[in-house]
Amino acid sequence: MNYTQSTKQKESYLQDHGVLNPHPENVHDELFLANEFFDPRDLLQVRYEMIRRHRIDKASVKETSEQFGVSRVTFYQIAGLYDDLGLIGLVPQKPGPKSPTKCTQEVIEFVRQLRSQQPDITWKDIIYEVYEKFGVTLHHRTIEKRLASKKKTNQARRNTQTFPFSKEEQP
Repeated sequence: MNYTQSTKQKESYLQDHGVLNPHPENVHDELFLANEFFDPRDLLQVRYEMIRRHRIDKASVKETSEQFGVSRVTFYQIAGLYDDLGLIGLVPQKPGPKSPTKCTQEVIEFVRQLRSQQPDITWKDIIYEVYEKFGVTLHHRTIEKRLASKKKTNQARRNTQTFPFSKEEQP
């Protein structure tokens, strides 16, 4: 296998696993320029080395950010994720909201309570009550989906095996 094939294979692997650096040309750190082990396309390696350069080599955040082609804000975000989660914090997360913004757990609990008190209540009335109490307009399918997902979560939790020993007693 020649160099081009292995390079393409690695790039494909990084892409498939969501860690392909979208802007490797912005990485100007000397390690990535002088040593072929350091690959500017490998986002995990770039992020780890960026944090290491600042913390171990004592480079300033400004200098480090410039050398690794990121803003200072991005540097601090990545460093914070690394502090909170370890290496897994360096893996890019999916963009977008992480939880519902309108159909919150509080809304779902309110709907459950309404349905238990008034079993024959219509979706139109539920939606009206939710709007009156929370000021949000929801489609009945949104509420149905959240109710169904909560049931699945509860069933999965009940079906999960628990171990009788504590952390200290584990083999």
